Amino acid sequence: MSGVDPIFAQLTAPGQPFALTERDGLRLFSNMPPDLNMLIESARRHGNKTFIVEGDTRLSFDDAFRLRDALVPHLGITTRGERVAICMRNRSEWVIAFLAAIRAGGVPALVNSRGAPAELAAAVEDVTPTIVLADAERAALLREGGYEGRILETKDFPKEGEAGPPPSPAQPDDPAAILFTSGTTGRVKGAVLTHRSLMTGVMGMQLSGMMVLHGMAQKMGIAPETIIANMPQGAVLVVFPLFHISGVGAAFLSPMLAGSKIVIMRRWDPQEALQLIAEERITQFTGVPTMLWDVLHGAKLDEADLSSLRNISSGGQALPVNLLDAIRAACPQAMMGTGYGMTETSGMVAMANGEDFIRNRASAGRVLPLVDMRIEGPDGEELPRGEAGEIVVRGALVMSGYWNRPEDTAAVLSADGWLRTGDVGYIDPEGYIFIVDRKKDMVISGGENIYC
Repeated sequence: MSGVDPIFAQLTAPGQPFALTERDGLRLFSNMPPDLNMLIESARRHGNKTFIVEGDTRLSFDDAFRLRDALVPHLGITTRGERVAICMRNRSEWVIAFLAAIRAGGVPALVNSRGAPAELAAAVEDVTPTIVLADAERAALLREGGYEGRILETKDFPKEGEAGPPPSPAQPDDPAAILFTSGTTGRVKGAVLTHRSLMTGVMGMQLSGMMVLHGMAQKMGIAPETIIANMPQGAVLVVFPLFHISGVGAAFLSPMLAGSKIVIMRRWDPQEALQLIAEERITQFTGVPTMLWDVLHGAKLDEADLSSLRNISSGGQALPVNLLDAIRAACPQAMMGTGYGMTETSGMVAMANGEDFIRNRASAGRVLPLVDMRIEGPDGEELPRGEAGEIVVRGALVMSGYWNRPEDTAAVLSADGWLRTGDVGYIDPEGYIFIVDRKKDMVISGGENIYC
């Protein structure tokens, strides 16, 4: 493909860790296992490294796997595919709950914890879960909303116990997680991500991180292996909700597999963010433009230490050019990046990092060779490069459909796998995608789509 980032081409070549192959018309990572739990298990190798930081709580990878194993038998999962609803704010137990649900052969359903009682109850009832894992506040709201099913509160999570033998491995097309989204219609529904789609999305995020590292090595004129051998542990500041794909994928699963530390904020607070960046030596920060402005203004006023940041990117909205310039001035050591994706695509379908981003800073990234993307006119005809229309994508990252909503699924997903994103944009001759509009009225708050 012309216009492919040369670092991307290098890292996805045959024999490389992110090597690509093609099967049934879809491009896949050659080294990807069929079951998400098999990928998660590989993170055990990080042992006593710090994994989760939340306030006074500090858990190593060993601690997290011990707590996960203890929780598994309490879920009551007897058949692969049973749903486990997770309904809580960002906290360490959220991570443990997700890992336990996957290990048990369940399908975690990630409920928007910001909902009103009736909304929370409706979302949970929609997926008919075997159990709901909730913090005290959300458990009370669910009961207020009329939910009568089984709830296990975080305060009752066990600290010790054995997980028992794992279930037989999942098939790649089996459901792995359900993420609630307003999608392209404004109606809240559950996007079903398969093991294949979610792992492809997560490995794509890992690939993005490796591209950043190789870009740094290229800029410094040294071998990537030299940087890897000498760099400190990565650390990600988690500011997006974990029930979003940007939270569960980019801020949790991908860093976990890389052995990075995730630092969880309960809610967005610029001063706390600056303190955590300095104290925890945060290396990766992704936020919507308002968050990035908050950090820059706070750092300028308080002379805060941003020297640990190696990777800064934006999500949820386009990055204003003046903000990009301000970030580069304040953090010249950091690699800038951007990406475009959605829940229904398990993450990014376009991205650009470093100079590849800077040279076309108004774009949302280059279309990834992992996906096919086309621009369609009002009658479904494919438009030429440079003309704006609806963005339509196909690939291994795309969801299998909306949970129990065949009509909604058919409205956005064709029989041969093309997903209508509801975004209007165009692709330039080099493969950069530019987002210019939405087909439906929507505002974005904290990276979250909210329909009028």
